[in-house]
Amino acid sequence: MAEETGRPGAQPAPVPVDRLHLDLPPVHDTVREARAYRKERLAGALRLFARLGYEDGVAGHVTARDPEFEDCYWVNPFGRAFAGLGPEDLLLVDGDGRVLRGERRVNQLAFAVHAAVHRARPGAVAVVRTPAPYGRALACLGELLAPVTHEACAFYEDHALLDEYAGAEDGARIGRALGPYKALILRNQGLLTVGGSVDAAAWWFIAAERAAQVQLIARAAGKPVLIDHRSAVAARERFGGDLAAWVSYQPLWQTVASTS
Repeated sequence: MAEETGRPGAQPAPVPVDRLHLDLPPVHDTVREARAYRKERLAGALRLFARLGYEDGVAGHVTARDPEFEDCYWVNPFGRAFAGLGPEDLLLVDGDGRVLRGERRVNQLAFAVHAAVHRARPGAVAVVRTPAPYGRALACLGELLAPVTHEACAFYEDHALLDEYAGAEDGARIGRALGPYKALILRNQGLLTVGGSVDAAAWWFIAAERAAQVQLIARAAGKPVLIDHRSAVAARERFGGDLAAWVSYQPLWQTVASTS
C-alpha cells in the first residue's frame, strides 16, 4: 500500500528525482564479469530475434567482441536455432574463423563478414546481420531509410547503402561501406547494424527493420511526406545515440531475460 502523506485530499508531494530508479548500462569491475554480461545479452538477443522471426535456416548471426582478447568474438553456433540458445552455447572465434572455445562449428562465410566489420570498427562491441523481411524488401529496392517517422530519424544521415551485391568474400568492402554509421543496407540482402553494446546493436536492428516496414507500407498507400532536414537532425541528436538505444531495448530484454 502506498504511503499516505500530508493532509486528506492534498496532492501528494513530488518524489525526489534521486529516489527514482533509472536503468543504465552496468560498469564491470573485472573482465570476467564483462564477458559473462556480454554473453548473457548476446544469447538473449538471439532468443528475442527468434520470437520476432529474424531467422531463416542457418542464416543470421550476432557477434560480440570479447572484452579481453584482441580480435576474438562470441557468436552463435552453426545450425542451432536461436530460440534455445544460452550463454553456454556461444562460441569464441578469432578473426580468422578458428573456434577457440565451444564444441560446434561456426558458419565461416557469414562470420568472415562480421570479423571484417569488427576490424573496420574497433569501437563497436556488437554486429547484427540476420534475415528480417522488411529490411530485405527495402534492400531489394536499393533504398535508404527515409525520415518518414520520428523513429526513423534515428538513422537520418547515420546509415549507408552498399548499392551493389556483396558476397561473404567481400567483408572488407562491407566494412568500408558501413563507415562511421550505425547501420548499413546491403542491396539485395538486408540490414546490418553495429553498436557500442549488444543491446544497442540489437535495438538498432529492430528499429531499422520497423522503420523499413513503415516506409514500405506508406509507399504502398501513397506518397510519404518526409520530415524536414532540421527536424530530422534534431530528432536524431535526441535519441540516435547508443545510450538511448540501450535504454529503448530494456523492455524487450525483460521479455527474454527470465528464460536465460
